[in-house]
Amino acid sequence: MKTGLSQHLGQRQELRINPRLYQAMDMLYMPMMDLQQHLKQELLVNPFLELLEPEEEEQDGADREKDKEQEKEAAAKEEEMDWEEILLNGFDVGGTREQHEQLEYTEAVTVQSRDLVDHLREQLKMMHLTPRQVLLSEEFLGNIKDDGFLAASLEEIVGSVNQLITSHARDNADVEDDADLDLDALDADPAAGQLPAGVTLYGLEEAEEMLKVIQSLDPPGIGARDIQECLLIQLRELDQTETLTYRLVSEAFGDLIAHRWNDLARRFGVPAAAVQAAADSLASLDPKPGLKYSGKDDGYITPDLIVDKIDGGYKVFLNDTGMPRLRLSRAYQEVTRDRKKLTPENREFIASKMNSATWMIQAIEQRRQTMLKVMNFIVDRQREFFEKGIEYLKPLTLREVAEVINMHESTVSRVTNEKFVQTPRGVLPLKFFFSSALSTSSGEDASARSIRAKLEKMVADEDTGKPLTDQQIVHLFQEQGIKIARRTVAKYRDQLGILPARMRKRV
Repeated sequence: MKTGLSQHLGQRQELRINPRLYQAMDMLYMPMMDLQQHLKQELLVNPFLELLEPEEEEQDGADREKDKEQEKEAAAKEEEMDWEEILLNGFDVGGTREQHEQLEYTEAVTVQSRDLVDHLREQLKMMHLTPRQVLLSEEFLGNIKDDGFLAASLEEIVGSVNQLITSHARDNADVEDDADLDLDALDADPAAGQLPAGVTLYGLEEAEEMLKVIQSLDPPGIGARDIQECLLIQLRELDQTETLTYRLVSEAFGDLIAHRWNDLARRFGVPAAAVQAAADSLASLDPKPGLKYSGKDDGYITPDLIVDKIDGGYKVFLNDTGMPRLRLSRAYQEVTRDRKKLTPENREFIASKMNSATWMIQAIEQRRQTMLKVMNFIVDRQREFFEKGIEYLKPLTLREVAEVINMHESTVSRVTNEKFVQTPRGVLPLKFFFSSALSTSSGEDASARSIRAKLEKMVADEDTGKPLTDQQIVHLFQEQGIKIARRTVAKYRDQLGILPARMRKRV
């Protein structure tokens, strides 16, 4: 084997993606709100882009003379300003300084709102708690989840607050003046060491007393360690401790959630119908009481597309009324006409920004046309859904759409991801229209989403005394010409949150 350095010539093919193509793919992926923010940022960094006002789009021939006069006045103002100097000094945004201030983008600031912990802390402040109790209560509040349940055991809470006390004692202790303080023992076991006079560690009894205080706060059920305790707290708040419902929850919660009505009826010596009625009353309670005070903001959806029924047909429109319309800045185009006054560096800067602005305008238009193509095909394919409902939704894949509109499957995926459309059937995500297919006896395919809708309707219309089993549902689908396995029925039933037949039975 010969070792050493050598040089040789060769040819090879490589596929490299232009950075602008990456940006174009990102723009396809962006929902309407994100795209608006993206374009506002582009307006700030590219002086060759400017907003096209709505009144400028609607100009007609009768207004052109008036526009010419306005352009003359604007030209006179431009002469007063040294545009060449502004460009050479790197003033990034076209227009006067007043226009620059109008286009300035301000980042939205989140306003802090009251959450569950704030709500509980305000109630504790109204109680006459000692400083020691306040410290323990804060440890409890720090371990309450958004749904209102306690995330830690009493032992963990006590251990955490005791560790805080011993750490504070260590930081403030003067070993020379207080030889009785065994710091090494405190590190190994907080209960083993001796604390300074007047300082004692918390015990489980204090934690249990504080837990009762926390659980007495509003909303009822707060601070519970499990769903059973949460329901019991709410029943006690409603003064229902002597009811059958309270006994079912406290004494036979496992059988209750398993819907063993007959076993519970024999155990408590009451009719099975009375057990069911007692269990039904639990529906008025809140299994997650803390969520009503959670600090999560409401999610608002702005549809990217609109489908309207006009003259018996469905028309697709882009919901881009709030989208900034861009055009090349006329002021900067005038400045760049005399290239002799510009240095090579400035000419390179101008060419780069001009190309970027032109490409941005083209990319936005391409995005609009792609979204319209995809949605028009969906409307044509799913016309029966718009006319009759979800049970008539047809199976559809990204590949089918891509083949029809002559685009790559990944492009269609980006167009439909996180996009919403406003239709006569409500505001729906574009992904809603895509689902797998199940075969039928007629040779046509049925959408999995429509199958789930039919399954939900079957269960809603069943005899509650004799609920449909999964196998019986399979037979009903076969009668409709739909081939489906029992395990598929069970999977769809779980996805819909429908209980098994045994647990749906009513007596």
